[in-house]
Amino acid sequence: MNIVLMTRNKGCTGLMTLSRKKVVVLVLSVFLLLPVGFMYLGYNMGITYMKANPDDMAVAMQSELDAQRLQIDEATRVADENMNALALRLGKLQAHVIRMDALGQRLTKMAKLDKGEFDFDAPPAQGGPSNDIHGNQMSVPDFVKSLNDLSTQIRDRSQQLSVLETMLMTRNLQAEVIPTGRPVTRGWLSSYFGLRTDPFTGRRVHHSGVDFAGKMGSDVVAVAAGVVTYSGRRSGYGNLVEINHGNGYFTRYGHNSENTVKVGQTVKKGQVVAKMGTTGRSTGPHVHFEVIRDGRHVDPKSYIHASN
Repeated sequence: MNIVLMTRNKGCTGLMTLSRKKVVVLVLSVFLLLPVGFMYLGYNMGITYMKANPDDMAVAMQSELDAQRLQIDEATRVADENMNALALRLGKLQAHVIRMDALGQRLTKMAKLDKGEFDFDAPPAQGGPSNDIHGNQMSVPDFVKSLNDLSTQIRDRSQQLSVLETMLMTRNLQAEVIPTGRPVTRGWLSSYFGLRTDPFTGRRVHHSGVDFAGKMGSDVVAVAAGVVTYSGRRSGYGNLVEINHGNGYFTRYGHNSENTVKVGQTVKKGQVVAKMGTTGRSTGPHVHFEVIRDGRHVDPKSYIHASN
């Protein structure tokens, strides 16, 4: 390759001859040196710019710090909200557990269970061998799921205990209003229900109750809870107390020396309602005891022995 060198005034001044190898070297040198030159120029310009603008660099760093601080604040806020939610859930669970403990203690008493068998002041006994000493660490999703499952179980158990409490209360209420036991604290059975020889006429007549003989003035007690519907004198009965127990049940206590309750008064099972006497058609101190169910006199014997 020939290169001709020329000037404006004198024209051609020389001739340079280049081989193919020299041309390749020249071209490569140009393409390599130009990028390196531009990079060096940019580097120098950047250094010069930073030296010339330190405030801009400080602003950029402050902006980055502010952005990171905002991210930290957001993460802290989310963590606080999650902790508050967990604390609220924990408070509800604690309230449910306290209520369940109270229900359990009441049910233990109502069912007359051994206190040592169901001690709600102590955690239930647990144990057993472990095949994995270290175990697996619980993750946050697993913890939240376990918390939700526990909340559901506690809610279900609480409802079940409430139903059980209602059933026991109903059972106890029924036990209170159904006549059972003896109408006296002391005394002995002196006459049965049904046909007997009348002590005054000697004829065979129907006896509508049973008689308990005892000491004059001893206690006569209600055999079930109820409301007093009669308290006063009645022909043949002397001083009589009549109690309505509901469910079609009435009981009568006759020949009392004194009635200790009034009409409309609510009485409990075992409460003293009269004092034993011999008023009315009587041969001695005793209480004439009747049980009436659905308007018909029934044998009190089965109710007397029902509590044994």
